[in-house]
Amino acid sequence: MTPPSSSEVTLADLHAAQTRLDGALVETPLNQSHTLSEICGADIFLKFENLQYTGSFKGRGARNRLLNVPEGRGVIAMSAGNHAQGVAHHGSLLGIETTIVMPENTPFVKVARTRDLGATVELAGADVMESAVRARELAVERNLEFIHPFDDPAVIAGQGTIGLEMLQQDPDLDLIIAAVGGGGLASGLAIAAAGHDRPVRVLGVQTERYPSMADRLEARPSTALAGSTVADGIAVTEPGELTSAILAEHDVEMLVVSEAAIEQAIAMLLEIEKTVVEGAGAAALAACMEYPDVIAGQRVGLVLCGGNIDPRTLAVVTLRGLANQGRLNRVRVELDDTPGRLALVSEVIARAAANVVQVDHDGLGSTGARSTVLELRIDTLDAEHAERVLEALTAVGVQAKLLDW
Repeated sequence: MTPPSSSEVTLADLHAAQTRLDGALVETPLNQSHTLSEICGADIFLKFENLQYTGSFKGRGARNRLLNVPEGRGVIAMSAGNHAQGVAHHGSLLGIETTIVMPENTPFVKVARTRDLGATVELAGADVMESAVRARELAVERNLEFIHPFDDPAVIAGQGTIGLEMLQQDPDLDLIIAAVGGGGLASGLAIAAAGHDRPVRVLGVQTERYPSMADRLEARPSTALAGSTVADGIAVTEPGELTSAILAEHDVEMLVVSEAAIEQAIAMLLEIEKTVVEGAGAAALAACMEYPDVIAGQRVGLVLCGGNIDPRTLAVVTLRGLANQGRLNRVRVELDDTPGRLALVSEVIARAAANVVQVDHDGLGSTGARSTVLELRIDTLDAEHAERVLEALTAVGVQAKLLDW
Protein backbone atom coordinates (compact mmCIF):
# COMPACT_ATOMS: atom_id res chain seq x y z
CA MET A 1 0.00 0.00 0.00
CA THR A 2 1.38 3.39 -1.00
CA PRO A 3 1.73 5.81 1.96
CA PRO A 4 -0.50 8.88 1.67
CA SER A 5 1.11 11.99 0.25
CA SER A 6 0.67 15.43 1.74
CA SER A 7 0.21 16.71 -1.84
CA GLU A 8 -3.28 15.16 -1.80
CA VAL A 9 -4.52 18.42 -0.28
CA THR A 10 -3.42 21.73 -1.81
CA LEU A 11 -3.99 25.42 -1.15
CA ALA A 12 -6.23 25.44 -4.22
CA ASP A 13 -8.40 22.79 -2.56
CA LEU A 14 -8.84 25.06 0.47
CA HIS A 15 -9.85 28.02 -1.70
CA ALA A 16 -12.29 25.80 -3.61
CA ALA A 17 -13.77 24.63 -0.32
CA GLN A 18 -14.14 28.22 0.87
CA THR A 19 -16.15 29.02 -2.25
CA ARG A 20 -18.32 25.90 -1.87
CA LEU A 21 -19.04 26.59 1.80
CA ASP A 22 -19.85 30.26 1.33
CA GLY A 23 -23.17 31.06 2.98
CA ALA A 24 -23.62 27.58 4.46
CA LEU A 25 -21.48 28.17 7.55
CA VAL A 26 -20.73 31.15 9.72
CA GLU A 27 -17.61 33.18 9.06
CA THR A 28 -16.79 33.28 12.75
CA PRO A 29 -15.18 36.35 14.31
CA LEU A 30 -11.50 36.65 15.16
CA ASN A 31 -11.35 39.01 18.13
CA GLN A 32 -8.48 40.14 20.30
CA SER A 33 -8.72 39.41 24.01
CA HIS A 34 -6.94 42.23 25.81
CA THR A 35 -7.21 40.49 29.18
CA LEU A 36 -5.82 37.17 27.93
CA SER A 37 -3.10 39.07 26.07
CA GLU A 38 -1.96 40.63 29.35
CA ILE A 39 -2.09 37.28 31.15
CA CYS A 40 -0.21 35.37 28.44
CA GLY A 41 2.36 37.99 27.45
CA ALA A 42 1.36 37.93 23.78
CA ASP A 43 -1.30 39.44 21.52
CA ILE A 44 -4.05 36.82 21.77
CA PHE A 45 -6.79 36.60 19.12
CA LEU A 46 -9.66 34.13 19.48
CA LYS A 47 -11.36 32.38 16.54
CA PHE A 48 -14.87 31.58 17.78
CA GLU A 49 -15.68 28.32 15.99
CA ASN A 50 -17.87 27.40 18.97
CA LEU A 51 -20.42 29.79 17.41
CA GLN A 52 -21.11 27.49 14.46
CA TYR A 53 -24.66 26.07 14.35
CA THR A 54 -23.57 22.61 15.52
CA GLY A 55 -21.21 24.11 18.09
CA SER A 56 -17.91 23.22 16.42
CA PHE A 57 -15.75 23.58 13.33
CA LYS A 58 -16.56 20.05 12.17
CA GLY A 59 -19.39 21.16 9.91
CA ARG A 60 -16.87 22.72 7.52
CA GLY A 61 -15.13 19.48 6.65
CA ALA A 62 -18.34 17.47 6.80
CA ARG A 63 -20.18 19.67 4.30
CA ASN A 64 -17.22 19.91 1.94
CA ARG A 65 -17.01 16.11 1.89
CA LEU A 66 -20.78 15.65 1.54
CA LEU A 67 -20.73 17.81 -1.58
CA ASN A 68 -18.63 15.05 -3.22
CA VAL A 69 -21.20 12.30 -2.56
CA PRO A 70 -22.97 10.97 -5.69
CA GLU A 71 -26.64 11.92 -5.90
CA GLY A 72 -28.95 9.41 -4.26
CA ARG A 73 -26.26 7.70 -2.17
CA GLY A 74 -26.35 7.67 1.63
CA VAL A 75 -23.36 8.18 3.91
CA ILE A 76 -22.08 6.74 7.15
CA ALA A 77 -19.57 8.03 9.71
CA MET A 78 -18.29 7.19 13.16
CA SER A 79 -18.10 9.84 15.84
CA ALA A 80 -18.66 10.47 19.54
CA GLY A 81 -20.04 13.96 19.00
CA ASN A 82 -18.96 16.90 16.83
CA HIS A 83 -18.30 15.10 13.53
CA ALA A 84 -21.59 13.27 14.01
CA GLN A 85 -23.51 16.51 14.35
CA GLY A 86 -21.72 18.11 11.41
CA VAL A 87 -22.50 15.18 9.09
CA ALA A 88 -26.09 14.87 10.35
CA HIS A 89 -26.91 18.58 10.03
CA HIS A 90 -25.37 19.20 6.62
CA GLY A 91 -26.56 15.86 5.32
CA SER A 92 -30.10 16.92 6.15
CA LEU A 93 -29.62 20.30 4.46
CA LEU A 94 -28.29 18.59 1.32
CA GLY A 95 -30.96 15.87 1.27
CA ILE A 96 -28.48 13.06 1.99
CA GLU A 97 -29.44 10.18 4.27
CA THR A 98 -26.91 9.89 7.09
CA THR A 99 -26.06 7.10 9.51
CA ILE A 100 -23.74 7.63 12.46
CA VAL A 101 -22.13 4.87 14.52
CA MET A 102 -21.41 6.11 18.02
CA PRO A 103 -19.71 4.32 20.95
CA GLU A 104 -22.07 2.51 23.30
CA ASN A 105 -21.13 4.82 26.19
CA THR A 106 -21.91 8.06 24.31
CA PRO A 107 -23.88 10.44 26.56
CA PHE A 108 -27.62 10.39 25.83
CA VAL A 109 -27.66 14.11 25.07
CA LYS A 110 -25.19 13.65 22.17
CA VAL A 111 -27.12 10.70 20.77
CA ALA A 112 -30.39 12.65 20.97
CA ARG A 113 -28.86 15.75 19.40
CA THR A 114 -27.46 13.74 16.47
CA ARG A 115 -30.85 12.12 15.87
CA ASP A 116 -32.59 15.50 16.11
CA LEU A 117 -30.30 16.76 13.35
CA GLY A 118 -31.59 14.03 11.04
CA ALA A 119 -29.23 11.07 11.35
CA THR A 120 -29.94 7.43 12.05
CA VAL A 121 -27.77 6.49 15.03
CA GLU A 122 -26.39 3.04 15.81
CA LEU A 123 -24.45 2.40 19.02
CA ALA A 124 -21.51 0.00 18.70
CA GLY A 125 -18.10 -0.40 20.30
CA ALA A 126 -16.40 0.76 23.46
CA ASP A 127 -14.74 3.72 21.73
CA VAL A 128 -14.63 5.54 18.41
CA MET A 129 -12.06 3.16 16.91
CA GLU A 130 -14.37 0.19 17.58
CA SER A 131 -17.28 2.21 16.21
CA ALA A 132 -15.23 2.73 13.04
CA VAL A 133 -15.02 -1.03 12.49
CA ARG A 134 -18.80 -1.31 12.59
CA ALA A 135 -19.24 1.77 10.40
CA ARG A 136 -17.03 0.29 7.68
CA GLU A 137 -18.95 -2.99 7.86
CA LEU A 138 -22.25 -1.17 7.39
CA ALA A 139 -20.79 0.90 4.55
CA VAL A 140 -20.15 -2.31 2.61
CA GLU A 141 -23.42 -4.02 3.62
CA ARG A 142 -25.64 -1.05 2.72
CA ASN A 143 -23.55 0.54 -0.05
CA LEU A 144 -23.03 3.72 1.96
CA GLU A 145 -20.21 6.21 1.47
CA PHE A 146 -17.90 6.33 4.49
CA ILE A 147 -16.91 9.81 5.71
CA HIS A 148 -13.82 9.77 7.91
CA PRO A 149 -13.71 12.47 10.60
CA PHE A 150 -10.18 13.62 9.79
CA ASP A 151 -8.17 11.42 7.39
CA ASP A 152 -9.90 12.58 4.21
CA PRO A 153 -8.66 15.22 1.72
CA ALA A 154 -12.04 16.96 1.37
CA VAL A 155 -12.54 17.04 5.14
CA ILE A 156 -9.07 18.52 5.64
CA ALA A 157 -9.71 21.14 2.95
CA GLY A 158 -12.96 22.13 4.65
CA GLN A 159 -11.27 22.53 8.01
CA GLY A 160 -8.50 24.52 6.34
CA THR A 161 -10.98 27.27 5.48
CA ILE A 162 -10.62 28.35 9.12
CA GLY A 163 -6.98 29.16 8.43
CA LEU A 164 -7.86 31.10 5.28
CA GLU A 165 -10.42 33.13 7.22
CA MET A 166 -8.04 33.86 10.08
CA LEU A 167 -5.31 35.12 7.77
CA GLN A 168 -7.80 37.20 5.80
CA GLN A 169 -9.14 38.69 9.04
CA ASP A 170 -5.64 39.35 10.40
CA PRO A 171 -2.80 38.92 7.88
CA ASP A 172 -0.21 39.78 10.56
CA LEU A 173 -0.65 36.69 12.72
CA ASP A 174 2.65 35.04 13.68
CA LEU A 175 1.22 31.85 15.22
CA ILE A 176 -1.96 29.78 14.92
CA ILE A 177 -2.61 27.26 17.68
CA ALA A 178 -5.30 24.59 17.63
CA ALA A 179 -6.21 21.33 19.34
CA VAL A 180 -5.21 18.07 17.66
CA GLY A 181 -7.00 14.74 17.87
CA GLY A 182 -6.66 12.98 14.52
CA GLY A 183 -5.06 16.05 12.94
CA GLY A 184 -7.60 17.21 10.33
CA LEU A 185 -7.92 20.76 11.64
CA ALA A 186 -4.19 21.31 12.15
CA SER A 187 -3.45 19.89 8.69
CA GLY A 188 -5.83 22.35 7.06
CA LEU A 189 -4.38 25.22 9.08
CA ALA A 190 -0.83 24.25 8.09
CA ILE A 191 -1.69 24.28 4.39
CA ALA A 192 -3.40 27.66 4.72
CA ALA A 193 -0.43 29.09 6.62
CA ALA A 194 2.08 27.76 4.07
CA GLY A 195 0.26 29.67 1.34
CA HIS A 196 0.30 32.98 3.19
CA ASP A 197 2.52 35.82 1.95
CA ARG A 198 4.51 35.97 5.21
CA PRO A 199 5.71 33.24 7.60
CA VAL A 200 3.06 31.86 9.95
CA ARG A 201 3.74 28.95 12.30
CA VAL A 202 1.07 26.41 13.23
CA LEU A 203 1.24 24.59 16.57
CA GLY A 204 -0.93 21.67 17.62
CA VAL A 205 -2.06 20.91 21.15
CA GLN A 206 -2.80 17.53 22.70
CA THR A 207 -3.81 16.44 26.16
CA GLU A 208 -1.23 14.48 28.13
CA ARG A 209 -3.66 11.56 28.25
CA TYR A 210 -3.86 11.18 24.45
CA PRO A 211 -0.67 12.53 22.80
CA SER A 212 -0.95 10.16 19.84
CA MET A 213 0.05 12.66 17.16
CA ALA A 214 2.95 14.00 19.23
CA ASP A 215 4.23 10.44 19.65
CA ARG A 216 3.79 9.71 15.94
CA LEU A 217 5.66 12.82 14.77
CA GLU A 218 8.48 12.19 17.25
CA ALA A 219 8.65 8.51 16.21
CA ARG A 220 8.51 7.34 19.83
CA PRO A 221 6.52 4.69 21.68
CA SER A 222 3.17 5.73 23.05
CA THR A 223 3.28 8.00 26.10
CA ALA A 224 -0.51 8.01 26.51
CA LEU A 225 -1.95 7.96 30.02
CA ALA A 226 -5.40 7.15 28.56
CA GLY A 227 -8.50 7.15 30.74
CA SER A 228 -11.15 9.85 30.89
CA THR A 229 -10.33 13.40 29.82
CA VAL A 230 -12.12 16.73 29.88
CA ALA A 231 -10.96 17.09 26.25
CA ASP A 232 -12.90 14.10 24.92
CA GLY A 233 -13.04 15.68 21.45
CA ILE A 234 -9.31 15.03 20.98
CA ALA A 235 -9.11 11.67 22.80
CA VAL A 236 -7.84 9.89 19.69
CA THR A 237 -5.65 6.81 20.04
CA GLU A 238 -4.67 6.53 16.36
CA PRO A 239 -3.84 9.70 14.40
CA GLY A 240 -4.50 9.85 10.68
CA GLU A 241 -2.02 8.68 8.09
CA LEU A 242 -2.66 11.55 5.68
CA THR A 243 -2.77 14.12 8.48
CA SER A 244 0.49 12.81 9.93
CA ALA A 245 2.16 13.24 6.56
CA ILE A 246 0.87 16.80 6.19
CA LEU A 247 1.89 17.86 9.70
CA ALA A 248 5.35 16.31 9.27
CA GLU A 249 5.93 18.09 5.95
CA HIS A 250 4.93 21.44 7.41
CA ASP A 251 6.94 20.99 10.62
CA VAL A 252 3.91 21.42 12.86
CA GLU A 253 5.06 20.99 16.45
CA MET A 254 2.83 19.38 19.08
CA LEU A 255 2.49 20.90 22.54
CA VAL A 256 1.23 18.49 25.20
CA VAL A 257 -0.77 20.05 28.04
CA SER A 258 -2.13 18.86 31.38
CA GLU A 259 -5.77 18.22 32.20
CA ALA A 260 -5.54 20.88 34.91
CA ALA A 261 -4.43 23.50 32.37
CA ILE A 262 -7.35 22.64 30.07
CA GLU A 263 -9.81 22.94 32.95
CA GLN A 264 -8.33 26.29 33.92
CA ALA A 265 -8.61 27.50 30.32
CA ILE A 266 -12.30 26.51 30.14
CA ALA A 267 -12.99 28.49 33.32
CA MET A 268 -10.98 31.51 32.11
CA LEU A 269 -12.77 31.68 28.76
CA LEU A 270 -16.11 31.49 30.52
CA GLU A 271 -15.27 34.20 33.04
CA ILE A 272 -13.15 36.53 30.90
CA GLU A 273 -14.63 36.13 27.43
CA LYS A 274 -18.14 35.01 28.48
CA THR A 275 -17.90 32.13 26.02
CA VAL A 276 -18.50 28.41 26.59
CA VAL A 277 -15.96 25.98 25.14
CA GLU A 278 -15.40 22.26 25.49
CA GLY A 279 -12.07 20.80 26.56
CA ALA A 280 -10.70 20.61 23.03
CA GLY A 281 -11.83 24.19 22.43
CA ALA A 282 -9.81 25.37 25.42
CA ALA A 283 -6.66 23.40 24.61
CA ALA A 284 -5.04 26.22 22.62
CA LEU A 285 -5.32 28.64 25.53
CA ALA A 286 -4.04 25.94 27.89
CA ALA A 287 -0.91 25.71 25.72
CA CYS A 288 -0.38 29.46 25.97
CA MET A 289 -0.39 29.20 29.76
CA GLU A 290 1.86 26.13 29.94
CA TYR A 291 4.31 27.30 27.23
CA PRO A 292 4.57 31.09 27.69
CA ASP A 293 8.07 31.24 26.17
CA VAL A 294 6.78 29.76 22.89
CA ILE A 295 4.30 32.58 22.32
CA ALA A 296 5.96 35.52 24.10
CA GLY A 297 5.63 38.83 22.27
CA GLN A 298 3.92 37.33 19.22
CA ARG A 299 0.56 37.80 17.51
CA VAL A 300 -1.24 34.53 18.23
CA GLY A 301 -4.52 33.16 16.86
CA LEU A 302 -6.24 30.52 18.99
CA VAL A 303 -8.94 28.32 17.48
CA LEU A 304 -11.80 27.80 19.95
CA CYS A 305 -12.77 24.73 17.98
CA GLY A 306 -15.91 23.68 19.84
CA GLY A 307 -18.38 24.50 22.59
CA ASN A 308 -20.22 21.21 23.08
CA ILE A 309 -19.37 20.59 26.71
CA ASP A 310 -21.63 18.55 29.00
CA PRO A 311 -23.34 20.96 31.45
CA ARG A 312 -22.37 18.82 34.41
CA THR A 313 -18.74 18.84 33.35
CA LEU A 314 -18.89 22.61 32.92
CA ALA A 315 -20.33 22.99 36.43
CA VAL A 316 -17.57 20.88 37.98
CA VAL A 317 -14.83 22.70 36.06
CA THR A 318 -16.23 26.10 37.02
CA LEU A 319 -16.48 25.27 40.72
CA ARG A 320 -13.02 23.70 40.73
CA GLY A 321 -11.64 26.80 39.05
CA LEU A 322 -13.10 28.99 41.79
CA ALA A 323 -11.62 26.67 44.41
CA ASN A 324 -8.16 26.76 42.81
CA GLN A 325 -8.25 30.57 42.91
CA GLY A 326 -9.19 30.53 46.60
CA ARG A 327 -12.57 32.09 45.82
CA LEU A 328 -14.69 29.11 46.89
CA ASN A 329 -13.62 27.42 50.11
CA ARG A 330 -14.60 24.47 52.29
CA VAL A 331 -14.22 25.35 55.96
CA ARG A 332 -14.61 22.93 58.89
CA VAL A 333 -15.83 24.63 62.04
CA GLU A 334 -16.13 22.98 65.47
CA LEU A 335 -17.96 24.88 68.19
CA ASP A 336 -19.83 24.42 71.44
CA ASP A 337 -23.34 23.09 70.91
CA THR A 338 -25.02 25.98 72.72
CA PRO A 339 -27.54 28.58 71.58
CA GLY A 340 -26.11 31.49 69.62
CA ARG A 341 -22.86 29.88 68.46
CA LEU A 342 -24.01 29.40 64.85
CA ALA A 343 -25.20 33.00 64.79
CA LEU A 344 -21.76 34.06 66.03
CA VAL A 345 -20.04 32.18 63.18
CA SER A 346 -22.33 33.83 60.63
CA GLU A 347 -21.72 37.27 62.12
CA VAL A 348 -17.94 36.87 62.11
CA ILE A 349 -17.91 35.71 58.49
CA ALA A 350 -20.18 38.58 57.45
CA ARG A 351 -17.96 41.14 59.25
CA ALA A 352 -14.97 39.70 57.36
CA ALA A 353 -16.83 40.50 54.09
CA ALA A 354 -17.18 36.83 53.08
CA ASN A 355 -20.36 35.04 52.07
CA VAL A 356 -21.70 31.66 53.25
CA VAL A 357 -23.21 29.70 50.35
CA GLN A 358 -23.76 26.34 52.04
CA VAL A 359 -23.88 24.90 55.57
CA ASP A 360 -23.74 21.19 56.47
CA HIS A 361 -24.29 20.25 60.13
CA ASP A 362 -22.80 17.08 61.65
CA GLY A 363 -23.68 16.60 65.29
CA LEU A 364 -21.88 13.23 65.46
CA GLY A 365 -18.57 14.23 63.88
CA SER A 366 -17.23 16.39 66.71
CA THR A 367 -14.53 15.59 69.26
CA GLY A 368 -16.88 15.96 72.23
CA ALA A 369 -20.48 15.27 73.21
CA ARG A 370 -21.12 18.98 73.88
CA SER A 371 -19.74 20.24 70.58
CA THR A 372 -20.85 20.14 66.97
CA VAL A 373 -19.21 20.33 63.56
CA LEU A 374 -20.19 22.50 60.61
CA GLU A 375 -18.83 22.29 57.09
CA LEU A 376 -19.23 25.64 55.37
CA ARG A 377 -18.73 26.69 51.79
CA ILE A 378 -17.81 30.33 51.64
CA ASP A 379 -17.13 32.81 48.85
CA THR A 380 -14.04 34.96 49.31
CA LEU A 381 -12.05 37.38 47.20
CA ASP A 382 -8.99 35.12 47.09
CA ALA A 383 -6.90 32.73 49.21
CA GLU A 384 -5.55 35.54 51.42
CA HIS A 385 -9.09 36.70 52.17
CA ALA A 386 -10.04 33.13 53.13
CA GLU A 387 -7.15 33.02 55.61
CA ARG A 388 -8.32 36.29 57.16
CA VAL A 389 -11.78 34.78 57.67
CA LEU A 390 -10.23 31.83 59.52
CA GLU A 391 -8.19 34.19 61.69
CA ALA A 392 -11.35 36.13 62.58
CA LEU A 393 -13.12 32.91 63.62
CA THR A 394 -10.16 31.78 65.69
CA ALA A 395 -10.06 35.16 67.45
CA VAL A 396 -13.53 34.56 68.92
CA GLY A 397 -12.71 31.05 70.09
CA VAL A 398 -14.06 29.05 67.16
CA GLN A 399 -11.94 26.16 65.83
CA ALA A 400 -11.81 26.50 62.03
CA LYS A 401 -9.65 25.09 59.23
CA LEU A 402 -9.69 24.96 55.43
CA LEU A 403 -10.45 21.60 53.85
CA ASP A 404 -9.18 20.30 50.53
CA TRP A 405 -11.64 19.78 47.69
